[in-house]
Amino acid sequence: MKRIVLFLATNLAVVLVLSVVARLIGLDAWLAAHGSNLFGLLVFAALFGFGGSFISLAMSKSMAKMSMGVRVIGDSPDASEQWLLGVVERHARSVGVGMPEVGIFDSPEPNAFATGMNRNSALVAVSTGLLQRMSHQEIEAVLGHEMTHVANGDMVTLTLIQGVVNTFVIFLARVIGNIIDRAVFGDRDGRGIASFVTVIVLQLLLGILANIIVMWFSRRREFRADRGGAQLAGTGNMIAVLEDLKRVHEPLPAQQFAAFGIADGSVASGLKRLFMSHPPLDERIAALRTLGSPLGSH
Repeated sequence: MKRIVLFLATNLAVVLVLSVVARLIGLDAWLAAHGSNLFGLLVFAALFGFGGSFISLAMSKSMAKMSMGVRVIGDSPDASEQWLLGVVERHARSVGVGMPEVGIFDSPEPNAFATGMNRNSALVAVSTGLLQRMSHQEIEAVLGHEMTHVANGDMVTLTLIQGVVNTFVIFLARVIGNIIDRAVFGDRDGRGIASFVTVIVLQLLLGILANIIVMWFSRRREFRADRGGAQLAGTGNMIAVLEDLKRVHEPLPAQQFAAFGIADGSVASGLKRLFMSHPPLDERIAALRTLGSPLGSH
């Protein structure tokens, strides 16, 4: 989940910065003055939308290392770290990708993620909590799950989907903002501060809602990554990982929704699901059980 949240946060920040740049160089004012040219506005939105998304992807590895304190494993004499490198190298050969960077970050919770702009130069990182809590077989399954993300090009595909979403968010924010400016503020040329604030607010709100689409895609890819982890390290081991995570993480914390005054219950559960980057663990376990007898062997 950290991989997705970090990417989305970076993407939102980049798009907002690009919007400020458009304001400073006068692009927004020009578009407002030529508002009838919707094709031109759509081209502008696509350039900034996909640009923001790909800039976020290009920054993903460095942002992950910096924000989470990832220590990349090199020629360490530590036997456990060398074992970790060996597992990732074996999985990389199995799925047909280049050897990624492998890192460890300090966190008491069992967690792992993979990111990077290229499937042959990715970053795979695991938490200290995961290394301390899980068995070697379970860690192999976790790494198999992450390497499947890399092999499937999930970050690149996510970037393309985010680019489409950004495009329509930028486009609609300016179309709706132009209508509001003319009707409420009487701003005909889009140069006023009210116009700028309206577009930024709309872009934030529409961006949050549009992330529902990205989260749906992310949940679908998690099922595929689980299957990949099962194929690489054994179905039983992958199920054991998810059952262990269930004991740690469920019931899911609801603090982020309490801040909005959303109470527990069926409605809250429905809203939570829309913004979840990963499917419920019970669903993931059930999907793996349909693959066959959950044998722990390779």
